[in-house]
Amino acid sequence: MPNPDPRHVSILATGSFLPGDPIDNATLERLCGALPAEVLDNIQVRQRHWMIDPATGKHGTGTNTMAATAAQRALARADIDPAEVDLLVVSSASPEYQLPAVVTYVQEQLGLAHCASIEFRAACTGFVQGLDYARRMLADGTYRTAVVIGAEAISPLLAPMYLGMDPESVRMRDRLVINSFGDGAGAVVLRAGEPGSADPDGEFQFATACLGGDRKPGMQIVGGGTHEPVADQAKRKRLVEMKLDVSGTATFGPKVFVAGMRDMLTRTGLTVAEIDACVLPEGNADYFTAEFDAAGVSPEDQAVLAKNIVENLATVGATGSAAVPLALDEGWVQGRVRPGDRVLLLAVEASRYLYAGLSLRWEAPAPGEETANVHA
Repeated sequence: MPNPDPRHVSILATGSFLPGDPIDNATLERLCGALPAEVLDNIQVRQRHWMIDPATGKHGTGTNTMAATAAQRALARADIDPAEVDLLVVSSASPEYQLPAVVTYVQEQLGLAHCASIEFRAACTGFVQGLDYARRMLADGTYRTAVVIGAEAISPLLAPMYLGMDPESVRMRDRLVINSFGDGAGAVVLRAGEPGSADPDGEFQFATACLGGDRKPGMQIVGGGTHEPVADQAKRKRLVEMKLDVSGTATFGPKVFVAGMRDMLTRTGLTVAEIDACVLPEGNADYFTAEFDAAGVSPEDQAVLAKNIVENLATVGATGSAAVPLALDEGWVQGRVRPGDRVLLLAVEASRYLYAGLSLRWEAPAPGEETANVHA
């Protein structure tokens, strides 16, 4: 039954964590060979952060710690004691262990002996799906304070593509993958108000769908699962391997974005011009914008989106579950997401061509200089 006294739910603060120093394209060129300049321009990633040492593959941190650190920073900005958190939600496609779930390690690092802990095993869309799940649990009074986290550690899958090899012998398609991805984590803190405080016309609108049920995966991580005997997997050159359908993601990915955008506009009744900030990681990359015309995005809407898209692909790379919260955190800190703004979070995931969108009215004032985001 619908809750007769739904609670208003607010995002109080965001936080993020990017491991290590930035790794520029020149560094990767020395390690795995060069990409053609036009390819680098197309993917638009100038630097990224990895949890591994790119020269040795040694781990400097892990998914669990990155997620917990982002949560701690968000809680500090919100002035919320971790002990007040009664719901933790984490999305990740790169857990340190099959079990226990990443979210339970975050719970441990936050010092919470008892907490509702939910995990979404997903990439880009998982954070938005998790955020909607958490806000529903707060709106109906099940919980009061939640932290939602997206965390990804992709670099351990990239290192075997080039370590111990002559850079010139690294396959061009592997160089493309290596240059595209980064690691990191982002988090948001949500809190519910008093019963009956919600806007009766609705405060959030959510949509998600998979458009790839009849297509081969755009991205697939194979290995370490139950698809074939472990003994057979151990014979492969790489125990865990990332496979990317470059042409498929470049041509079909923008169509998934357009479908998600249309779905959200229909549900909200908004026009593109009425969205103040569209948090869309990768939204300004050439492989998206080059397909907008063919996918049916009008020139007028393209012009509006170009001004209102909040993204940071160039400085962090493609970061999976962390992509939306990292972009949101940077946009909030830089003043691109302001109180009163109508914000649309829209994630597009290549794995099976999914999207997840969530619209909301932003309330949190910009953080002070003393709490501005820093890279570790």
